[in-house]
Amino acid sequence: MASSDFKVSISDQTIAEVEKSFLPSTLHGADIRFHGVVRDEEDGKTITGINYSIYPDMAENELNKIVESMLKENPDHLVSIHHCIGFVAAGDASIIIRVQTAHSQEAFDLSREYLKRIKTSVPIWKKPIFAEDVEQ
Repeated sequence: MASSDFKVSISDQTIAEVEKSFLPSTLHGADIRFHGVVRDEEDGKTITGINYSIYPDMAENELNKIVESMLKENPDHLVSIHHCIGFVAAGDASIIIRVQTAHSQEAFDLSREYLKRIKTSVPIWKKPIFAEDVEQ
């Protein structure tokens, strides 16, 4: 955690475990939670889940940079982000982005922008685990 305005983490904790620690804000009327859920299909083939891996220092540093930049651009919001590493089963969430703002449209817009920046700059690698490989 680099500031009292946000909390970021990347670990093998599940989204359900991390989300329990989220506290409500009485300063903000909008509380958006985006869950990125692992689909059960990749490249037209059934998967059981995805193995996520990172280079820890680089990934956490980049995630903190994104949040710090977004807070400079839009200072009146709170954000919490968690990305899972290790195996995440199909149907489970691999990322949560929680944004709290005064108004809903701003929260939706910020959530979308956080996801875009995370996908384009945080070094998180995914390896789908195909069902056909597990069955053999």
